[in-house]
Amino acid sequence: MMEIFGISAAMLAMFAGFGLLIGILFGFFGMGGSFLVTPALLVMGYPSRVAVGSGLAFVFGTSVIATLKHRDLGQVDYKLGVSMIIGTTIGLEIGKEIVLHLEELGLAGNIISITYVLLLGGIGAFVTYEALKGGGDGGVSHDVDEDAEINADDIPEIAKKIQSYSLPPMITLRGGIQVSLWMVLLVAFATGLLSGFLGVGGGFIRMPALFYLIGVPVPIAVGTDLFEIMFSGGIGSFLYAQSGGVDLSIVAPLLAGSALGARVGSAATSIVNEDEIKIYFGLMLLLGALAVAVRQAGNYLGMGVLDYVSLALILGSALMVAGAVIYSALKSMRASGAAGTSTAD
Repeated sequence: MMEIFGISAAMLAMFAGFGLLIGILFGFFGMGGSFLVTPALLVMGYPSRVAVGSGLAFVFGTSVIATLKHRDLGQVDYKLGVSMIIGTTIGLEIGKEIVLHLEELGLAGNIISITYVLLLGGIGAFVTYEALKGGGDGGVSHDVDEDAEINADDIPEIAKKIQSYSLPPMITLRGGIQVSLWMVLLVAFATGLLSGFLGVGGGFIRMPALFYLIGVPVPIAVGTDLFEIMFSGGIGSFLYAQSGGVDLSIVAPLLAGSALGARVGSAATSIVNEDEIKIYFGLMLLLGALAVAVRQAGNYLGMGVLDYVSLALILGSALMVAGAVIYSALKSMRASGAAGTSTAD
């Protein structure tokens, strides 16, 4: 079979196709998809360090363009972002060392997989529940209205309470918000540890933390989160690359596919009601958790066939949600076209 960059053409095509699906999800939901990449690589039998390191490299690539977009909108607090890099870097290094140590003990794959099952399952259950009950806050979107008004006073009570504690040194953020640097470093460390251990950008935790704990207005929290993901992904992939944990034959086709998919997903945001898709997104997370659980069961029972079932669940869930986005977009376009024809008549 023909090989390119050391892997088969069929594998390259599969990674590019997977990247296309993830790109559609990223462009539509604003979430980088690394929570699907790393489990998929684990299921395919890649070593833990390669799965995590390549996931971080993918995060870095997808976040650069999104960060530039929010920078142009003035939605990046550079002082906050740079302050967080310190805590993030420490967290990343510790997370990486934990993975390498667990690899030596032969426990890395199992522990990372179990953590994924709990994390994806918990978030997936929450998003699905919010979507079913009609809540508007199910999931976290990185797409922010360009004309959205930034109101520093419109922040949760818990954030105001945290800001009331004066623990020097204090820093002043956009909108005149004052907060202890220690709180900023704590949030950065926690999400950096998560990134280094699981190979994810950590945005689905960092963005809510910036809003609820530090009190950063949502548009600024979103832009700064992406800025931070760019650095955490870059630093994390560099740290893993030093120990051979980044496989460019995986990352390159994933990024190539996601670049095209992101354009499709972004275009769909203007014509599709996101609430219609949120339930599919929650189900995708739940299926991702189930896929990792099935793989673990297969390893425990010695049933190799369950690895294929697990991979099919991951790829199938991404295909389901990306297909739902495209289908809804086409349906909306047809409805608009029919309405235009009716008006013309």
